[in-house]
Amino acid sequence: MIESVLLTAAHVYTFKQQQRLTNASGFFFERNERLFLVTSRHVMFDKPCDHYPDRLEIELHIDPENMAQSTWFSIPLYRDGKGIWREGFDAAGPVDVAVIELERAALPATTVYRAFTPHHLDHSQDQVTVGTSLLVVGFPLGFHDTLHHMPVVRHAVVASSFGLRFQGEGYFLTDARTHRGTSGAPVVMRVAGQDAMQGDLPWTLLGVHSAVLDVDDRDVDIDEKLGLNCAWYADILLTLTSGSE
Repeated sequence: MIESVLLTAAHVYTFKQQQRLTNASGFFFERNERLFLVTSRHVMFDKPCDHYPDRLEIELHIDPENMAQSTWFSIPLYRDGKGIWREGFDAAGPVDVAVIELERAALPATTVYRAFTPHHLDHSQDQVTVGTSLLVVGFPLGFHDTLHHMPVVRHAVVASSFGLRFQGEGYFLTDARTHRGTSGAPVVMRVAGQDAMQGDLPWTLLGVHSAVLDVDDRDVDIDEKLGLNCAWYADILLTLTSGSE
């Protein structure tokens, strides 16, 4: 058996024409029969880093009987010169989460995946406390099971008051060892018991991993990195997929 949460994640490459630029993570989100790829906004466009890809590629499983079979699926980021992804803003400014709708008819008919839904965002904040155990599902430095094309998970814990916007931003903190390439990974919490609303994906989607958080005055010769990370609250997906009713 393959844990269903592993099939939610997508290995993402960014390209400018035929030049491969970066490695990242993403995941599938479904709302009323419409399917979206979710990742970090800076994967799509990052002016400070001079990062301007024009398309993404994601790896898809295409044989439910043989997970070693996969194919790469290309997703253009622009149409008529305009970006076709959706991104959000709040009172503090840009939110580092973006979604792009996938054309189901263009996917291989035998594609194997699992997608989070709005039901996977439902949780009681009383269940999520400092120290709550989480998983980050992604492709750190591009590392993964290259035979079966599966992501890996890193253990994390909630490191700031969940529900409180850390320093006024739309994210909470996790304590986890992460690397480049994890941007856009889902941050999930196991559902206690079997919740019928979760179906065969018994996980609550709490956040979208964005970046490592550090301090400007850290002495790199003496002090280790903090090991803290930003995870943007996943309820932004309800805004970014609105109109999918």
